[in-house]
Amino acid sequence: MTPGREHGVGRALLVIGEVATDVIARHSAPLAHGTDTAARIRILPGGAAANVACWAAHESRAHEASAHEVRLFGRVGRAEEQWHSAHLRAAGVRPVLVVDDSASTTTVVALVDTSAERTFLTDSGALQRFGTTDWSPSLLDGVAHVHLSGYLLFSDPSRQLARLARESARARGVTVSMDPASAGFIRQQGVVEVLAELDAVDVLVPNADEARLLAGLPDVAASAAALSRSVPLVVVTLGPGGALVAAAGAVIARVPAHAVEAVDSTGAGDAFTGGFLAAWLSGADPVAAASAGCRAGTAAVTLTGGRPPLPPATSPTETVPPNTAPAGPNPGLAPDQTVPSGTARSTPSDVTCSNAVPPDTAQSMPPHAG
Repeated sequence: MTPGREHGVGRALLVIGEVATDVIARHSAPLAHGTDTAARIRILPGGAAANVACWAAHESRAHEASAHEVRLFGRVGRAEEQWHSAHLRAAGVRPVLVVDDSASTTTVVALVDTSAERTFLTDSGALQRFGTTDWSPSLLDGVAHVHLSGYLLFSDPSRQLARLARESARARGVTVSMDPASAGFIRQQGVVEVLAELDAVDVLVPNADEARLLAGLPDVAASAAALSRSVPLVVVTLGPGGALVAAAGAVIARVPAHAVEAVDSTGAGDAFTGGFLAAWLSGADPVAAASAGCRAGTAAVTLTGGRPPLPPATSPTETVPPNTAPAGPNPGLAPDQTVPSGTARSTPSDVTCSNAVPPDTAQSMPPHAG
């Protein structure tokens, strides 16, 4: 199995899913229930899908001769749209964002302990309203591969959107990958229901807990092998243990990770997926791509937050999201081009999804060194 680019489909990577505002609290003492616990707190752009896109763009530049454009299709609250778009562009990602006038951007509070393990409190916000009315077939113009965030599976509108995206990709010969996202949400949704959504998925990238839960087996290697009987390629992340690669019902490789001192594991799995996809789309075989994913994941745990670092020259000047929505129409658009909820659009330098840029005129990624 090879990415859709082998079929002459295109070269871009389209990531679909959540953009989030991350509130990351690192605490050195156990949480004191009912009173204060000292912590270092930062507000950063995040979201599993957005993180994957940023790491894919970052790692793609390591394959300069075959670098791919990376696009992120998501839904955000109006008040935070400009802030998130600016950070995505600075990371080399082309944002294609639906602006929601009623719901705020997905917000995640990450509590990070001294072992760098994290616990999430999640307000899905606008992601729960991300649906099929936001979709346009032109989103696939020039696209070689689609990556779906598993968080799309946990509300009815976004689950229908994920299904439509998979079906549309299959019709165009575009390959699809998915990250199951959350063992906790899988339990709430139901394993059988989530497994049913793996139709037309070519690559599955679960972590060990998600793989065991989906396969119903206690052993992670056996789980990877079992899942690869339904999905052509399964790559299971093992944290500091590296990754397993499985295909056709068997584990074909165990890829080690490099030992580092972890600061924050937020987004490490997203970094792995971004690194894996960047290498795979550039022609690497699955094992070599998994090794590239491990390198990206290792780099991620040495950073706070889920994104690769931005060079000062491209870092947005506004470091925290605004708390009030901008008045009037979207900046950068003519008065008759305001985009209501339910209509996807690109950032001002791009075009709306209903009139997507053809492959030969798509914007290139801005320079970035990380």
